[in-house]
Amino acid sequence: MLTIRLARVGKTNKAQYKIVLQDKTVAPGGRHVEILGAYDPHSKQAVLKEKRIKEWISKGAQLSDTVHNLLVRKKVITDKKRTVKLPEVKVAEVAEVPATEAKPEEVKAEEPKAEEVKPEEVKAEEVKKEEVSA
Repeated sequence: MLTIRLARVGKTNKAQYKIVLQDKTVAPGGRHVEILGAYDPHSKQAVLKEKRIKEWISKGAQLSDTVHNLLVRKKVITDKKRTVKLPEVKVAEVAEVPATEAKPEEVKAEEPKAEEVKPEEVKAEEVKKEEVSA
């Protein structure tokens, strides 16, 4: 099945898109049948081959949601705009982040104090120093 969709071109942070006719199973940047136009999202300008787009639609080519909305906006086709499906954020990922609700008193009690040194450790250090100096 053929589909008309966007293929990203351009530099990083300066996206531009080609409007291409491709087989639906091919990657968007892959092999295409025909280039039907270009779209610059920064300036909202589109260059379209309207006759070729209408011809391919009449032959049964499907439109991606974004291209459909672009063609409606540019009045190439008359139809209602479609809602674009965005990727969903998984609730499980959000739930895994622990909420830090510990009271400051609890945090202080858990932290070991640097000033406290056990007397056993001091004796062991003194013995080691004596052995090294001898």
